[in-house]
Amino acid sequence: MWKWIQAFASPQNFYVTSKKIIPWFLYPCIALCVVGVYGALFVVPPDYQQGETYRIMFVHVPSASMSMFVYFIMAVASGIGLIWQIKLANVVAKVSAPIGASFTFLALLTGAVWGKPMWGTWWVWDARLTSELVLLFLYLAYMSLGNAFDNPKTASKASAILAIVGLINLPIIKYSVEWWNTLHQGASISTVEKISKPAIDGSMIWPLFVMFVAFGLMYGALMLMRARDEMLIREQNTRWVKSIFKEAP
Repeated sequence: MWKWIQAFASPQNFYVTSKKIIPWFLYPCIALCVVGVYGALFVVPPDYQQGETYRIMFVHVPSASMSMFVYFIMAVASGIGLIWQIKLANVVAKVSAPIGASFTFLALLTGAVWGKPMWGTWWVWDARLTSELVLLFLYLAYMSLGNAFDNPKTASKASAILAIVGLINLPIIKYSVEWWNTLHQGASISTVEKISKPAIDGSMIWPLFVMFVAFGLMYGALMLMRARDEMLIREQNTRWVKSIFKEAP
C-alpha cells in the first residue's frame, strides 16, 4: 500500500494518473448537481414554518460541511508534507485552500441570506457564525502566509504549521450549537439516532444527500485540476515536464 502511495505521489505519475481520474469526479458532480437542485426546488414540499426560504439549505449545509472537510484535508496534507516531505502533499494542501475558502464564503453568504428572514438580520455574532468566519480567516491567512516567503520550502513549512494549529477551530464549529446558547439551529442529521429519526422530513433528505455528494465530487475535481497545474509549475525545469510541452501541438 505504501509503495503504491509513493508511486502515485511521484509528480509525473500523479500528473498522468490524475488526468484519468478527473472525469470520474467531474461528470458525476454535474449530474448530481442537476438532480439535487431539481429535487430541492421542485420535488420537496415547502417547510411548514419557513415556507420556501428553507430551500437555501440544500446549498448552505453542504457548503458549510465542505468548508470544514476541505480544511481537514488541507491540514492533514500539510502535516504529511511537513513530516515526510512529500511534494504532492504540499501541492494538495496549497490548492485546497482557495477551494475551501470558496466553500466557506458560500456558507457564510447563504447563511446570511437564510438568516435575514428567519432572524430579521443578515448577521449576528453567533458562536457558529463567528467560528465559521474564523475559518475563512484561517484560509486567507494560510494563502497569504504561503505567498509571504520567497523560499517555497519556508512558505510550505510556515503555512503547514498554521493549518495544523487551525484544526482546533473545527470542533468549535461542529459543537458550538451544543456548547453555547446560539440562534443557529442544531444539526438535522448527525448521529445514529438522528439518522433514524431526523429533524427534517424524509423527502428533504435525499436531495440534501445528493448535494453533499455533488459538492464532495466538485472538490475532488477542482483539487485535481488545480494540483496538476501547480505540479507543472513546481516541476517546470524537469525533463518530464519539458517533454510534455515538446509533444504538445
